[in-house]
Amino acid sequence: MKDLAKRFGIRLKNVRRDKGISQDKLALLADIDRSYVGRIERGEVNITLEKAYQISAVLECDVRDLLP
Repeated sequence: MKDLAKRFGIRLKNVRRDKGISQDKLALLADIDRSYVGRIERGEVNITLEKAYQISAVLECDVRDLLP
């Protein structure tokens, strides 16, 4: 399972960077803590589907684009 979290985090980081959005801005717009965004991107946490959808909405992408 840890591998899935890491791969999700890598995909999230790539999409976020491609969109030119900082971790701070993503956190603010998704209403989550910035340090939590960092932990997601490093694969340290398993996020809920609700958070994944919140993040995909902010990034204006389909949640499937973030899934490994």
